[in-house]
Amino acid sequence: MHRFFAELEPSLSVTEQNLADRVRYILRSNIFGDAELEQLRREAVPSSNGNSTAGNATPLDAQQTAYVDAAVNIPFVVNSYDDGIVSHELEKMRRILEESMLETRSMPLENRPRVPRIPLRKRNRAVVRTLNPMLVTYLEASQELCETDLILFGAALAVCRIIGAKLPMAGRAIRQSSAIPAWRKRIEDRIAKARALIGRLTSFRSGNNRPRVVRTIRMAFSGTNISLSQPDITQKLRERIDDLKQKIAAWEKPIRRFSVRSRRFNQNRLFQSDQKRLYNSLERPEVCGAGPGPDQTDTVAFWLGLWSQRGPLDVSCGEPKCECYVYGPRHHNAGRRG
Repeated sequence: MHRFFAELEPSLSVTEQNLADRVRYILRSNIFGDAELEQLRREAVPSSNGNSTAGNATPLDAQQTAYVDAAVNIPFVVNSYDDGIVSHELEKMRRILEESMLETRSMPLENRPRVPRIPLRKRNRAVVRTLNPMLVTYLEASQELCETDLILFGAALAVCRIIGAKLPMAGRAIRQSSAIPAWRKRIEDRIAKARALIGRLTSFRSGNNRPRVVRTIRMAFSGTNISLSQPDITQKLRERIDDLKQKIAAWEKPIRRFSVRSRRFNQNRLFQSDQKRLYNSLERPEVCGAGPGPDQTDTVAFWLGLWSQRGPLDVSCGEPKCECYVYGPRHHNAGRRG
């Protein structure tokens, strides 16, 4: 191929690798169609005429044909009509395109499915090249950018449905990744189940003999020689409750260590970016609970009733102000020594 190109264009100096890369780029970019490639092949390999004898033309034609076939005979996208797409398939594609556009118009932006990446296959390229002329009418009638966006997304949706690409269900919310690690969720679920079992054990020890509670207790002691009718069942229940409490305390330790490391990491990162914001967060009182606080009158009445046996409570000075800080207010120069 390089020798043939040098004979056609002697004024251009191109290496063999560069020429092969250029031919590969032209074929993969679909710059020329099937008819244009065939025309180029015929122009590049002229038939033998009177200027050359039959004996001299045959080896030259064979050599040129081999060069051109090596450059052109690579899988390329053919015309959609030559790929077996007949009239009834075109009508079916047009109907799917119109249905997809109509569906896209009535679909909220947040409910649009994510269009997958289409593999570069011969059939898929033929479908795209067939639908491109159908979009000209819609794009020419488009007056706004939103309308153009609806047309293009509807076309992409139609291509996915024609080639059979999998799409997520319309209207399904996109699942966002959580900041809580998966191992922490598993431990928290395990702790929640253990606490629920502790509640059932405590309820059974208090005399609750409902069928659901009894069934849970039997499942808790399954695989052991403990029977619910034996005399020391109360002692066995207490031991099992204590064992579950120790397990919960052990399970909570990695969560507590992770929380401390995470808070320290966030504080260090905030110290590097915005020290003023870090100091404000340290001096801000810690919020112990959500929602409105208790009424002042109810609080005073509660403490009066609680401490009534120790004498009257003097509340003339008002309710004491209590602030809990994560860290006490500290000046940025308080730790320096002169």
